[in-house]
Amino acid sequence: MYLLSVLVLSAASLRLPAVFGDHIVLQRAKPVPVWGEAEAGAKVTVAFGGQKKSAVAGADGRWMVKLGALKASATPRTLVVTTGAGEKVEIGDVLVGEVWLGSGQSNMAMLVRNSRDYPAEQAAAKYPLIRVFKEESLANRAPQWAGKGQWAAVTPESVGASSAVLYFFGREVFQQLGGQVPVGLVNSSVGGTPIESWIDGKVQAAVPELKANTETLERTFERFDRKKADKKAVDTWARRGGPGDLFNGKIAPLIPFALRGVLWYQGEGNASPGRSDLYQHQLALLVNDWRSRWGEELPFAWAQLPNFTRAGDDWSKVQEAELRTLRLPKTGMAVTIDIGDPGNIHPTNKQDVGKRLANWALATVYKKAGVPASGPLPAKHSVRGGEVVVEFAHAHGGLKSRDGGALTGFTLAGSDGVYQKASARVVGSTVVVSSAGVTAPAGLRYAWESNPVCNLVNGAGLPASPFRLEQLASGR
Repeated sequence: MYLLSVLVLSAASLRLPAVFGDHIVLQRAKPVPVWGEAEAGAKVTVAFGGQKKSAVAGADGRWMVKLGALKASATPRTLVVTTGAGEKVEIGDVLVGEVWLGSGQSNMAMLVRNSRDYPAEQAAAKYPLIRVFKEESLANRAPQWAGKGQWAAVTPESVGASSAVLYFFGREVFQQLGGQVPVGLVNSSVGGTPIESWIDGKVQAAVPELKANTETLERTFERFDRKKADKKAVDTWARRGGPGDLFNGKIAPLIPFALRGVLWYQGEGNASPGRSDLYQHQLALLVNDWRSRWGEELPFAWAQLPNFTRAGDDWSKVQEAELRTLRLPKTGMAVTIDIGDPGNIHPTNKQDVGKRLANWALATVYKKAGVPASGPLPAKHSVRGGEVVVEFAHAHGGLKSRDGGALTGFTLAGSDGVYQKASARVVGSTVVVSSAGVTAPAGLRYAWESNPVCNLVNGAGLPASPFRLEQLASGR
């Protein structure tokens, strides 16, 4: 009934972006923007939860109001938008709770139906208070505002078409918050896409380290001849567009929809020679630019690339860039070096990816005590004779090897730059690393391969991130 009412009125001048639809979840405990189009100069009133807010449409027909902070509510209500001319849009079955945006490429886009243990997951997917919205708009040369898509409650019939990482994240958050606070999950992701497509092109070009790359990609896109190219190439270009085109088509329509935070799973499309070195600049830029456009320092976390058989250092360099970007405030990372599939770039174990992202959110955003926010992350280091001592954050009950045996995955190099297998032992929240063949360590690496043999975990069993330390002799 509600959906029909919106569709019937869509031909009138009053309309809202697609994200404002039946079964929506609105963010609790912060102002909630509601916006759309109407006749220029029309007075638009939004009524919900005992509030009424009005605005006048500008010369371009755009209007926006901000509802005051709402309390969580699992009771379905109706949001009503009207104009002085008698137009009305009703959005039904509206809940209020926690809303998260998930974006990235194929491993974020991967569906629950393609994940591990799908029959059991499908049968258990009875969560009417968890709602999913899939942004279905396409890449575009110019920023869009309306978008495409619709909300749906999680049921055995609908869950298969949901982003697996986002669903398993949302389910964990929902359960750990007590199973009474609704959770909204907004999925805006596209497989096979580079990070360049997800950041405004002009913003990228303004960064000195990214300017040349952005201009090259822009020229390549503009010169692409769709008439002469094969179908596969045409589909690829249509899917990812030029620099910033997925931002324009699939993120811009969601701004400034009220969110609790953002999840990101991408990097595969940038783990290639000549591109991976840029990722540390690109990921930080994406976080900062999206935050700027939403007008707040949104909590932001990503899944680090998992183990996968891939030649060269580039896979590790993207993992390193993801680790380095944690220098930004209110960010987190799910380390997944132990749950990938060496022969499949799309590992089916999305349950643990979602749970680890949820752990970060529960520990840092929702302040739940006792939840491990992360696997071990290198914090400080020192050289002591022929040994390197690395101190880790997030030891969470103590460092150890996953299997109870000797630590693996560490290598050391001297001034010659040749890395040799090293032994390592846990001392409190530190790991002491040495190698018989290296008397004056100049470099240390841990899990520095695309599919490493490594086993350092914390007391919660979460794995340590791959990392490298170089120029040790100089104290850097």
